[in-house]
Amino acid sequence: MVSTEYIRWFSDIGLADRPQVGGKGGSLGELQRANIAVPPGFVVSTQAFSYCLDELERQSPIRTQVEALDADDLEAITACSQALRARVEEVALPPQLLEELLSAHAALATAGVTPAVAVRSSATTEDAADASFAGLQDTYLWVRGADETVRMVRNCWASLYSVESMSYRRRRGIPESQVAMAVVVQTMVDARCAGVMFTRSPTSGDRSVITIEGAWGLGSAVVGGEVTPDRWVIGKITGEISVRDISDKAIRHVPLEAGGIVEEPVAEDLRRTQCMSDQDLQALRAIARRVEKHYGHAQDIEWAVDRYSGDILLLQSRPETVWSVKDQVPVARPVENPLAHVMSIFGGRK
Repeated sequence: MVSTEYIRWFSDIGLADRPQVGGKGGSLGELQRANIAVPPGFVVSTQAFSYCLDELERQSPIRTQVEALDADDLEAITACSQALRARVEEVALPPQLLEELLSAHAALATAGVTPAVAVRSSATTEDAADASFAGLQDTYLWVRGADETVRMVRNCWASLYSVESMSYRRRRGIPESQVAMAVVVQTMVDARCAGVMFTRSPTSGDRSVITIEGAWGLGSAVVGGEVTPDRWVIGKITGEISVRDISDKAIRHVPLEAGGIVEEPVAEDLRRTQCMSDQDLQALRAIARRVEKHYGHAQDIEWAVDRYSGDILLLQSRPETVWSVKDQVPVARPVENPLAHVMSIFGGRK
């Protein structure tokens, strides 16, 4: 599979390509290059988004309209969001882009069967160490058919103009010229269980442990906070499981054959059963160590276990931001005499 003007396959991209494929796309390509298993897929590049946005700009402004918004004027941002999203969702794709997108979608077929896909926003400003746009743009799961995939690509572009996303950019003063949207199209994993893991404790910042959270079904229930996941804390080097919190997992997300996902109750005998074996947990630990070593800093990782093969696949890896930001907070330089600053204030007074 060969990359084209508007389509970039994971095998051809890495973090250095973030301006063209966004944070999520760059990370997935980087993982594949590091021989870490990810579901196959490609990225609709920012060039495609910019082409379509420029076409809309010729009709009436978009970027300057967003930059004119007051970050505290929610009513104005909401009205602008509704108008801009509607425009982007209806934009006509140029024939070359449409041809390349349909061809790439068909190339995902295995044994003549085209799989369901996840269509995921990948903004150029997301997943950076100093500013995370995670969760501000849309993701669509278990998308069936080429036409529906094309529609969801446009919807992902439109989500760049959600109330949350525009408010975030206005608060941070990010110029619209620096913002673009790529879209990941990736084969869905019919997950037995899925979740997240952190190569640094999210609660204490401890670098010596890996925290893993997981639940039955697709990971959207965990990421969306709709189920309390099982939680393990594992020694990064030793592999010792020091914390094992098994929750009552009442629901799970599963795919619909026609497309989309649905919430269903978990069988009674599985609700309080841990969703990952200790062997699987050690496999996740090994993967987490490889990913952290490759990137050189702590990671926040999404994973899934294929229902049929039992293979563990990574769906995303991004820099851990909470503790890394705290690490950068300057600390006052110590002085020999802790009262020196007091003496400097009062020393000249008579």
